[in-house]
Amino acid sequence: MRDIRIHSFDPVCDDKSRILILGTMPGRLSLLHYEYYANPGNCFWYIMARILGKEPVVDYYEKKKLLLDNNVALWDVLASCERKSSADSDIIDPAPNNFKSFLRAHPAITYVIFNGITAQKLYGRLVQKELSNDHIRYIKLPSTSPANARISREEKFFNWNEALKSFVIDIRE
Repeated sequence: MRDIRIHSFDPVCDDKSRILILGTMPGRLSLLHYEYYANPGNCFWYIMARILGKEPVVDYYEKKKLLLDNNVALWDVLASCERKSSADSDIIDPAPNNFKSFLRAHPAITYVIFNGITAQKLYGRLVQKELSNDHIRYIKLPSTSPANARISREEKFFNWNEALKSFVIDIRE
């Protein structure tokens, strides 16, 4: 039996975005709801709200607005792949998003943050060699996915907060 080919979403981004957070590929619940990080076990939205000094919100439009109001963009490394579950380890035949065009259209992006090691590895293997973006700083953070159960939600928050707090004020200016 062949795995199902799935496709990522459009980026959450505007002309003011200075940080790009990259996941790997939306999971089943995200694909079903057509929302980034729709799995309630994924602590991405909790972490971002807390770092940005806001109460967590439920409405997806408000979640995206929170990021954009703070100059943060959101996307995935992969445009499509075959996968039978939500697990990154099940990904086969990955096809990357067009970062060359995206970064050219969004020159204010100076930080790329990987939400987990698989996003970083796929970006390095499929994307980075084609880019010459010397001005971009890359940071890998622990995956906010519930599959990353080796560290708690609070440990994930601590890691993300430590990495982002140094330039959250900078990106708002």
